[in-house]
Amino acid sequence: MSCVSDYFGCLVFDDRMMKANLSADVYQSLRKTIDQGAKLDPGVANAVASAMKDWAVAHGATHYTHWFQPLTGITAEKHDSFISPAPDGGVIMDFSGKELIKGEPDASSFPSGGLRATFEARGYTAWDPTSYAFIKGTTLCIPTAFCSYGGEALDKKTPLLRSMEALNRQAMRILKLFGNEDVKCVRTSVGPEQEYFLITRELYEQRKDLIYTGRTLFGAKPPKGQEMDDHYFGVIKPRVAAYMADLNQELWKLGILAKTEHNEVAPAQHELAPIYTTTNIATDHNQLTMEIMQKVAAKHGLVCLLHEKPFAGVNGSGKHNNWSIATDTGVNLLSPGETPYENAQFLLFLCAVIKAVDDYQDLLRIAVATAGNDHRLGANEAPPAVVSIFLGDELQGILDAIENDTPYEAARKKTMKLGVDVLPRFPRDTTDRNRTSPFAFTGNKFEFRMLGSSNSIACANIMLNAAVAESLKIYADRLENAENFESKLHEMIQKTIKDHKRIIFNGNGYDDAWIKEATQVRGLCNYPTTPDCIPHCLDEKNVRMLTEHKVFTLPELKSRCEIQLENYSKTVIIEANTMIDMARKQILPAVQGYTGDLAGKLAAKKAVAPQAACGYETKLIGKLSELTDAIAAATDDLEAAVQAVKAYEDVEKESAAIRDTVIGKMNALRAAADEAETLTAESYWPFPTYGQLLFGVH
Repeated sequence: MSCVSDYFGCLVFDDRMMKANLSADVYQSLRKTIDQGAKLDPGVANAVASAMKDWAVAHGATHYTHWFQPLTGITAEKHDSFISPAPDGGVIMDFSGKELIKGEPDASSFPSGGLRATFEARGYTAWDPTSYAFIKGTTLCIPTAFCSYGGEALDKKTPLLRSMEALNRQAMRILKLFGNEDVKCVRTSVGPEQEYFLITRELYEQRKDLIYTGRTLFGAKPPKGQEMDDHYFGVIKPRVAAYMADLNQELWKLGILAKTEHNEVAPAQHELAPIYTTTNIATDHNQLTMEIMQKVAAKHGLVCLLHEKPFAGVNGSGKHNNWSIATDTGVNLLSPGETPYENAQFLLFLCAVIKAVDDYQDLLRIAVATAGNDHRLGANEAPPAVVSIFLGDELQGILDAIENDTPYEAARKKTMKLGVDVLPRFPRDTTDRNRTSPFAFTGNKFEFRMLGSSNSIACANIMLNAAVAESLKIYADRLENAENFESKLHEMIQKTIKDHKRIIFNGNGYDDAWIKEATQVRGLCNYPTTPDCIPHCLDEKNVRMLTEHKVFTLPELKSRCEIQLENYSKTVIIEANTMIDMARKQILPAVQGYTGDLAGKLAAKKAVAPQAACGYETKLIGKLSELTDAIAAATDDLEAAVQAVKAYEDVEKESAAIRDTVIGKMNALRAAADEAETLTAESYWPFPTYGQLLFGVH
C-alpha cells in the first residue's frame, strides 16, 4: 500500500488541485473569494467549472451533484451527468460555471416548517467555495447552501456560515482595539469526536427495531455489560481493526483528518476523532464521516449504529464538539499562553464565552435536542441536561483574583515522578479534565460534550458562534467608546466574572446534588426533554440576538422549532408503532409458544407420574401467562395512546402529550417484555439478545 501522504486528499479538488489546474489569475481571484468573501466573477466560475470537470472525469467521474444539508439532519444530492449532445450524434463532457454556481432541487420535498407550501416547489442550491468539492464513487460532489425561492435558508449550512461571519465581524472589532492590524479574519474551528457501535449485519437484520429506529426497543440486560471496564481502550478486535483501517483510508482520500481511534466504554462501542479544522468544513467532513462509516461497515458484514442510545443499560454515543477561535495569522484566541493572568486579550475572549454560555444556555440545550439524545443526557455516561462550564483550578484562580482585586500567584507546574528511574519525568498539567461537564475548557479550546452521535454539528456551532458574537459585540461597543481602554477592559472582565460565575462549575456533574444546586440556587435552566426546551428558541432574547446578527430570520426560527418538534413526535411514534408490531407479531407468539410447550410437557409428565412434583413448571407457566397478559395489555395501552395524540393539531401540544403519555406506555411494555425474555428459553426468543448483539463481533 502506498504512503498515506501520497493519496491523502486525492479525491478532493483542494488548494493543491486548484493551483495545478487553474491559471494564476483565476486561482488568485478564487482565493480572494474564499479567504476574504469577495464577489465571485462569472468568468472565474466558468474557468473553475471547466477545470473541476476535467479533473473529476480524469478520476472516473461521470456525474456531478450539488451536495447539501437540508433540515433532515442528513445530506442530500441529485446526480446529473456531464454529458451534452454533440452534432455528430455523440456526446461531449461539459460543465458550465452556471451549473457550478446554482442548482434547482425541489424545495417542497424537504422539511421547511411552513416556509414552503407543497405546491411551491422551487428551491436553489448555491456553491459554497469555502468547502472543497470532492468525488464519491463516480460523482463530483459540490458542497452548497440550500434556500427557498423566497431566499429563506432551508438547510444547516447557510445559518452556520452566517454565524461564522457574525463572530468574525465582532472578533475583528475586538482585535483592532488590541492593535492586531495584521489580522484579516477570525474563524472558529472544530474537531468533532464521533462515537459509534458496530454489530454484525446478520444479527441486525433480525431486529425490526434496529432496522426501523436505529435502537433496540426491547432487550433484557445480559450477564455482562460494561461492569468490568475492560473494553475502554482495550485491544481492538481484528475484524474491527480491519474496518477501522478501511475507514481511515476512505476518509483520508477525501481529505478528512481522521486521527484517533479506540474502543469506547460499552462493549461494541468505538470512537473516531479528527484533527480540528474550520467549522463549516468540519461540519461537511463529519456528515461525510457518518455516511462512510456506514458504507464501510457494510463491506465488512457489519452495521454501524449512530443512534445516541442503541442499547439500554450501557453507555450511549455522543459527539464531543471541540471548539476554538483563531485568526488567519495562526493565533488561537483561546490559548492562555504561559502567563494567562497577564494575557488580557485571552481573558476577554474567555469572558465572552462564559457570558455567551450563561446568557444563551437554553439555545445550547436546544441545539442538541433530539428524541435520541433525550435518552442519553443526564445518564452517567453523558453530561446532564443542565449547561455549565468547567474551567479548572488555574483559570478559576485567575478569575477569582480578578473578581476580588487580589494578586494572583501562579501555581508552579509539578513534575510527575512515577517512582521508576527508567520512566520519564514530565510536567503535570495545571488542571485536571472533567468528563462530567457539558462545556469544559481543555487547554486551548472548549469541549461541548452534549451533542448526540447522530447530530449534525452545525446546530450547536451556529448557536455557539452567534452567542459569542453577541458577547463580543457588547464588549466592542463599550470599549470603542471608552475614555480609558485599560480601565474599561478590567472593569468589563471583572463584571463578567461577577455576573456570570453561576455558570462555572468544576465539580461532579453526575451528582444529583449539583442539579438541585444548579436549578434551585443558581437559577440555571434544566430542560430534560426536547419538548421542554424547543419552545424557548422563540423567547424574545433569543429571537432578538439571532435576528440582529442575521443568523436567522424570524420565519426561519419558527420553522426550525416546528421541524424539531415534528421530528421528535415522528421519531417516538415510529418507535411506538415498531414496539406494537414486534410485541404482537414476535414476542407474544414466542412467549405463548414456549408456555404452550411447557404446558404440554407438564401434562405429559403428570400422565407418566401423577404424583411427581411439578412446582417449577407450574410456577413458570403461571408467571409467563401473567406476563403474556401484561404484554398484551401494555400493547393495547400503547396503541391507544398513539391514536390519542393524533388528535392534536398543534405540534407543541402533540410533542408534550407524546412525552407525557406515549413514552411511559412504551416503558411499561418494554418492562414486561424484557422480563418475559429472561424466563423464555433462548431458542424460542424471536430475535437476537443483547448478549449476542454486544459481543457478536469476533
